Amino acid sequence: MLLSDERSWTIAYYDEQLQREIRDLPIGIRSDYWRLVDLMKLHGANLRMPHSRAMGGGLFELRPRGRDGIGRVFYCMGTGRRIVMLHSFIKKTRQTPEDELRIAHARMKEVKGNV
Repeated sequence: MLLSDERSWTIAYYDEQLQREIRDLPIGIRSDYWRLVDLMKLHGANLRMPHSRAMGGGLFELRPRGRDGIGRVFYCMGTGRRIVMLHSFIKKTRQTPEDELRIAHARMKEVKGNV
């Protein structure tokens, strides 16, 4: 069954640089990212663990993984049925680095101010 356009979610990106970074993710991580984005287009941001995690204050992380490693893409909800991708990185430590969180929070604040 196909969903009508009014029931589907749209994915937006903070900027073109972020789109390039996501396109340049290792193939396994990138493939899982696109699979998760397809799910988000149908179901919105409610993917939950292990696919997505709430980081607090309206910030979420998408958790794509592949043989090449683990990626993270931070996102927030825009107006209507819009999800805004804010920041991505390849995870190299057990905990999310504070610098990466700061970037995502600053971008979310900017995006929410423009919504």
